Amino acid sequence: MTITRIKSGAPWEALVGYCRAVVAPPFVFVSGTVGRNPDTGEMPADVEGQCANALTIIGRALEAAGTDFARVVRVTYYLPNRADFEPCWPQLRAAFGEHPPASTVIFADLLDPAMKIEIEVTAALKS
Repeated sequence: MTITRIKSGAPWEALVGYCRAVVAPPFVFVSGTVGRNPDTGEMPADVEGQCANALTIIGRALEAAGTDFARVVRVTYYLPNRADFEPCWPQLRAAFGEHPPASTVIFADLLDPAMKIEIEVTAALKS
């Protein structure tokens, strides 16, 4: 089996020693992804903006791996504040559409107090 590592270029990858995603057929594993703007590096103050950015980063990783949100089989959400989860639901429904994955929500502190959501996914590769 060939394992492929996908880097996003985020500074944390080199500092911590991880990559955005790992393709290990028949799956791709996308690392926990926070809502820092992937183009500017800015962190929106609101959870909706952070969720949108995280989904953009995840979508890019899935595309680089040759798959998409319709093939996500598992998602885990990490949030420090329970009240911040529900405002993200419309975006999550839109991202997964008619293909909702198995899901877990964990309420826990994140690396930076400004971070309001972190999303991790596992997707099947297209055959």
